Amino acid sequence: MNEKDVNTRFEAAVAIAAEMSQSSLPQDVQLRLYANYKQATFGTVQAQTSNFDLRNAFKTNAWMQISHLTSDEAKENYIEMINTIVNQKK
Repeated sequence: MNEKDVNTRFEAAVAIAAEMSQSSLPQDVQLRLYANYKQATFGTVQAQTSNFDLRNAFKTNAWMQISHLTSDEAKENYIEMINTIVNQKK
């Protein structure tokens, strides 16, 4: 698929995710969605050494674990995760 198709599908998946309740998703799924979203939209994480916050540390760690992915690969992962969640609710 071309880049426009990936971006269009990614934007649609983000819109679906915005309508979901975070509390309905397990925390590991929330972290993976966060990491793939950040990798897709911002690229590789830059190490942060400022204020220690456990929640942000988990988020940053999840993002760092997929830092080897390209933006398009992260978008595809995100799309696949959202589609799986939507299909499970049917």
